[in-house]
Amino acid sequence: MTAEITMETIGGRTLRVARWHFDKPSDHLPLLFFNGIGANIEAVAPLAEALTERPFIMFDMPGVGGSPAPVMPYTPVTMAFTTKALLDKLGIGRVDMMGVSWGGAMAQHFALQHPGRVRRLVLAATSPGMLMVPGKLSALSKMADPRRYVDAAFMEKHFRTLYGGAAGGKDGHIGRITPPTKRGYLYQLIAMLGWTSAPALPFMTKETLIMMGDEDAIVPLANGRLLEALIPNSRLEIFAGGGHLFMISHREQTISSLRGFLDAPASTERAAA
Repeated sequence: MTAEITMETIGGRTLRVARWHFDKPSDHLPLLFFNGIGANIEAVAPLAEALTERPFIMFDMPGVGGSPAPVMPYTPVTMAFTTKALLDKLGIGRVDMMGVSWGGAMAQHFALQHPGRVRRLVLAATSPGMLMVPGKLSALSKMADPRRYVDAAFMEKHFRTLYGGAAGGKDGHIGRITPPTKRGYLYQLIAMLGWTSAPALPFMTKETLIMMGDEDAIVPLANGRLLEALIPNSRLEIFAGGGHLFMISHREQTISSLRGFLDAPASTERAAA
């Protein structure tokens, strides 16, 4: 992985931070990425490495990947403040922002809490929180089971149920995953309990791209349609045949869509955003 990895202490939390392409000039804003629950930096490295023209930054949540386990639980509010403080420490001002699944909720919250720091928003395989259309019980029950990270046989057996047609196996997505700590995984789960962005999304002023797979068993496509209805300046792109990890199974389409959206001229984005 061609990234600069550092350990940064922010407000008493130590986070493992990865930065790609910050060592060369770019006409593009950095892309700040929030990962899915329990997922570490390496899981998204292929995407970061492919977007060679723009700086890319992400970090492991507390207790995930290389970030130490959290002592105290956190909320979207406190993690948004932590993220802003991290950007301040690294001298990064405005960013484009992307989040997938759990990270999509975090991206929504950050954009609403700190709108001046975000230009455009990409939401992938995500929902407005507790006011969502639930996925299939067969997938959700396995999603909540931490064995999907620590038991390779369990993951291999249930990979298609969980993620659709993405590449599994030790040389695919599974091989890039580092199991989170039990406390780290639990605190990520409870951070979003009772959280919803739905009442605030009609006031979202960011140009937003919503990316959804039409075969996602965890966050069904209906949630993308709901997000599109709630966010005024948004559009939905559907990945035909895509499961929850369509960013892997539909890699080239994902990269093309990201570039097309992030590089397009501004439309009706309000200057006050």
